[in-house]
Parts: sequence; C-alpha cells; structure tokens
Amino acid sequence: KIEIADLTVQYDGAEALKGISFDVYENEILGIIGPAQSGKTTLLRTINRTIEFEPSARVSGSVKIDGTDVKSIKNVNQLRRRIGMVFPLPVDVSLPELRKNVGMVFQRPNPLPISIYENIIFGLRVHSERRMRKKSETDDIVEAALREVFLWDDLKDQLKVRATTLQLEQQQKLCIARLLPLKPRVILMDEPCSALDAKGTRAVEELMLELAGHYTILIVTHNMAQARRISDECIFMLLGEIVEHSRTEDLFLMPQNEKTEDYIEGRYG
Repeated sequence: KIEIADLTVQYDGAEALKGISFDVYENEILGIIGPAQSGKTTLLRTINRTIEFEPSARVSGSVKIDGTDVKSIKNVNQLRRRIGMVFPLPVDVSLPELRKNVGMVFQRPNPLPISIYENIIFGLRVHSERRMRKKSETDDIVEAALREVFLWDDLKDQLKVRATTLQLEQQQKLCIARLLPLKPRVILMDEPCSALDAKGTRAVEELMLELAGHYTILIVTHNMAQARRISDECIFMLLGEIVEHSRTEDLFLMPQNEKTEDYIEGRYG
C-alpha cells in the first residue's frame, strides 16, 4: 500500500504539488490524468525520490510504502535484496533499494545500447549483492522476465542483438522487463505509450493488465481513453492539486467536480 499525505513539492519556491493526499492499494492500477504542468510527473518522481536530482526541489509531507516513510531510508549498501513477497522497507534500506522496488517507465522507450540479454540483467548487476551468478541462473532470469512481458517467443533467438534495434513496442516492453528481475512491488509509468502507434499501445496496455496481478502500477497518461480502459481508480490533477479521485468508471461517467467534467469533455487541457 502507498500512502501519500499532505505532499508538497516546490521548485525555487513555486509549488508543483500543493498538499495532496491519497492512498493506492496493492495490485491496483491507478491512472493519473490532467493537463500539462499539473504535477503528475513530479508526483511519480517524488515517490521514488528521483526528485532529489533537482537541486531546487523542496519536498514536505510524506510518502509511505507499506508503512515506511521513504524519506527515512538510509544509505546502507548491504541491504540490497528483497525480503518476502510483500514490499518490505526495513529501517536501514538504501536509496538504491527503494528505486529497485519502485521501478519507473518513461515516455519514450529507453533501452540501453547493449544487447537484449544485458539489458535484462543490468539492474541485477547494479542493485543486487555482489556475487557471481552462473550463466544458467542468468539465462533463467532473462527468460522469466521476457516471458512475463510476452517477448520470449519473439526474441529468444535474438538475445545478443542490440536492444535499440527493436521496434518501439518491443523496446518499451523490454524496459518493463528490465525492472522485473529486481522484483519491484510498484511500477511507475510516465506516458509509457506516447511514442507508440495504436497496435503498440494496445499491446502495452494488455501487458499492464497482466502485470497488475503481481504489481501495483501508477500510470500518468494524457490518453483519457487509456485511463478508462486500464485503471481501477483515477486521479484528476490540476495545477498541483487533486481535483477528484474515485473509481475510474465513476470519475468518467459521474464526475463530482465541474472541472473534472470540463477536462474529460475536452473543454480545456
């Protein structure tokens, strides 16, 4: 479970998020919609603390994952492994541990310019405890990750091929697969289909629905039809505030706020 409470983010004194609060439950897909400059991407970056790459950013309020405030996470390098099936954040978990458990997928596919095989095991080499793995073990890890994103049959004979040569849809699926060996509990997606055509979008959406049985997914999207198709709950954000948060069907069919209705009807945005 993710608990966001009174979360405020400022850049050089200007508020990008204005004291927002909401919960996300396990294995739920939460859609986040709203016009540009509403704070949607800032929200995702605050959850996994990549917001700290912005020197001018100031964060207050709390983001808790399974009861642990992410701001309390300390830099203890030896704690780089998952404990149990439910997302654990032990007291001294490191910041890299948070980022491996809260994976992020971006607008354009960003596979590394190395082989498909090396893309999949890259995260393990960065985040896992330092030990040599047998080739058979990494082979199994790669196969399991590619099977989970439905790429194994297409790519099993191309594992040495440079990942950047794949079709965009395959690249985005590969970027998702790259997260999975780390066994994250939460996957953050920032406009994951914006660079894809209709066929690629449908394929990635079907994958998200499959993954939702095992992961909690937060997806920022400007595609409201997409939000309706795949999310369980939906948040409408405007100028750093949450205007409305409800079950997706209710938000689109019976919006409680006039601003929400105006946005989904295309009157602005």
